[in-house]
Amino acid sequence: MTDNGHGRPMVEAVGIHKSFGHVEVLRGVDLTVLPGEVACVIGPSGSGKSTFLRCINHLESIDSGTMTVDGELIGYRRRGDKLYELRESEVARQRRDIGMVFQRFNLFPHKTAIENVMEAPCTVRRTNKKQARESARDLLDRVGLGNRCDNYPSQLSGGQQQRVAIARALAMEPRLMLFDEPTSALDPELVGEVLDVMRGLARDGMTMVVVTHEMGFAREVADSLVFMDEGKIVEAGTPREVLANPKHERTQAFLSKVL
Repeated sequence: MTDNGHGRPMVEAVGIHKSFGHVEVLRGVDLTVLPGEVACVIGPSGSGKSTFLRCINHLESIDSGTMTVDGELIGYRRRGDKLYELRESEVARQRRDIGMVFQRFNLFPHKTAIENVMEAPCTVRRTNKKQARESARDLLDRVGLGNRCDNYPSQLSGGQQQRVAIARALAMEPRLMLFDEPTSALDPELVGEVLDVMRGLARDGMTMVVVTHEMGFAREVADSLVFMDEGKIVEAGTPREVLANPKHERTQAFLSKVL
């Protein structure tokens, strides 16, 4: 992806539709996220939030609409007025610039924390091991785990494993980070340490799209807040606008249960 010096959106979703069988999960989603912006997506379970996030890096293919990241069409090539799906190797190249952190940590259990972080740069970017190790150590320091480099996932708490997963995503030097409810699998007392790392990324200017139930985090860190329900964006605005003064009755009903 070319360097974004043009003020163009980092993420631009236009008319995204996605069905699984007869179930329409996304029904015309439009979203623009500017470089350096943190966009939080909230809504009830089953509203399409995670599916939409997975469409951004083409972990799910879309049925119609267009998804661009940093000006590049994701998952497809345009010829004339038709879109053709890219080969998996071409999609993999696009994903290098998009980091993703899931609910479950998905770490390699047989590799230490530092080996987990080194893995993608070594195998995908062909970074030499010494350089990858130094970089991985710096990243683990950044997420507060510099003293845990040689621990295996089974020796780490859930919060620590999730912080390793964030460091692993950052190891590919992404332009964009996607977080799919990164704290929902954690014990409550471990949530804060992961959110602190995400706050640090936001301060550093990382563009982030975060599907979350953490309303305090959304209020404090997000530049924009999107409420989804039944596959559509029902309401969007600043966190202050949406949380303090929701206009749509569906948003009001949801927030009355979670705030």
